Amino acid sequence: MTEKSSELLLRVKGLKVAYGAIQAVKGVDFEVRAGELVSLIGSNGAGKTTTMKAITGILAMNQGEIEYLGAGIAGRGAWELAGKGLVMVPEGRGVFSRMSITENLQMGAYTRSDKAGILADIEKVFGIFPRLRERRGQFAGTLSGGEQQMLAMGRALMGRPKLLLLDEPSMGLSPLMVDKIFEVVREVYALGVTILLVEQNASRALAIADRGYVMESGLITMTGAGRDLLNDPKVRAAYLGE
Repeated sequence: MTEKSSELLLRVKGLKVAYGAIQAVKGVDFEVRAGELVSLIGSNGAGKTTTMKAITGILAMNQGEIEYLGAGIAGRGAWELAGKGLVMVPEGRGVFSRMSITENLQMGAYTRSDKAGILADIEKVFGIFPRLRERRGQFAGTLSGGEQQMLAMGRALMGRPKLLLLDEPSMGLSPLMVDKIFEVVREVYALGVTILLVEQNASRALAIADRGYVMESGLITMTGAGRDLLNDPKVRAAYLGE
């Protein structure tokens, strides 16, 4: 486990986001501190991805406050926030399909100008994902879903994130590849990267989380230590089929 800090990296207060007349997020409060792995779980349509997109500037919020590193970031563009270390791996991965693995990783460092550091970080990513090293010249679009997820995570790491947001990293993957992705999430966390993990696989997400939040119909309905939520009868009945 990484060393915990009292530093508050992310604070979300009263967040509301709508798609036209549909209120997808109805007033959400939560926080992430340096050195934590925080999981946000909930069923499909609960508002998890919408929350992530609002945090990273992809969607505009209707109401509320979002603070990152102690400053309000409402209205900031995703590219600007990435330059400040707030980086998201989106649902669906979003790799550049007609670019090579190496080129995709280089795109992850687009806010940087330290060429030697970028090359060193590419080698670090290949150390975490040996399969990508083997295919470094291959077009990203020819990779399997699991390999594309690895690439998307590696590309995000190239931005040297202070806070890494992972949106449904296990979605659509085989059980074997899900095991690998969660293994990598733990490895990245052990390197000292603070992580906010949105995941439908509640048991896997809570098992590795310091803290968790349960989201239902656009609201946070429960919060607690990851293990406590994992063992909570209500959570087990709603999300673990017990």
